[in-house]
Amino acid sequence: MKSFNLSGKIMDFSSPKIMAIVNLTNDSFYTNSRFGESKHIIKYIETALEDGADIIDIGAMSSRPGATEIPIEQEKEKIVNILSEVRKIYKDVIISVDTYRSEVARAAADMGANIINDISGGTLDPVLWDTIADLDIPYILMHIQGKPANMQDNPIYRDVVFEILSGFIQKVHTLRSKGLSQIIVDPGFGFGKTIEHNYNLLDKLNVFEILELPLMVGLSRKSMIFKPLNATPEQALNGTSALHMIALERGASILRVHDVKEAKECIELYTQLKRSRVN
Repeated sequence: MKSFNLSGKIMDFSSPKIMAIVNLTNDSFYTNSRFGESKHIIKYIETALEDGADIIDIGAMSSRPGATEIPIEQEKEKIVNILSEVRKIYKDVIISVDTYRSEVARAAADMGANIINDISGGTLDPVLWDTIADLDIPYILMHIQGKPANMQDNPIYRDVVFEILSGFIQKVHTLRSKGLSQIIVDPGFGFGKTIEHNYNLLDKLNVFEILELPLMVGLSRKSMIFKPLNATPEQALNGTSALHMIALERGASILRVHDVKEAKECIELYTQLKRSRVN
């Protein structure tokens, strides 16, 4: 599928897109992605769009390893309040909301969200998929083993790539049977996976092309980058750019990032490389 209809706006995935991360939390693993006051969020969105972001992804509950859930009403209130502010200024910007709760997803869609980004792959709310089908809104299906609170305790796979791919095939079939066609898949780097699992997954990322769906990757400043480098998330930008180029070479359609300008440069250089092959 090369293009999606996002509330009347067409997004073409034949060229890679950038999703900018906006966390409404005070405990995101990367400190510079934490936003409190709405004026700071609005300013960041302005900068992200100027730097080349195609989608703004807003989340109100941390999904870092070991994170605990917050009450639904608290998550919903944060999302509704910021969407109200953002939509006053940016009426046409594509907004994704990062939530696995059906009640929050419905409230977000009512406030103008264009995409629901579900880190749970439908495993943490039994009615989320029916809600998404009822809303008829594009959906990001991510893989996770466990939940954020325990996902890194002891992740085990016989074959991480095969298990994620086969799970996607089954879940996409179920989603389509519910009437959903606009589906993006995300293998979930760092969500219930060891560093070795993550690099195995990245190396074989192109196998997900069999799904014929847009493929999103979230590699930005994660532990699979900074731990092998004996660094911190704040020091992981160079490593992030290196892995972004590998992901693009292996078929990534969307880069979910903290650093939009640098991701845009990766895409521009990747596009130049592709152009040279044609010529």
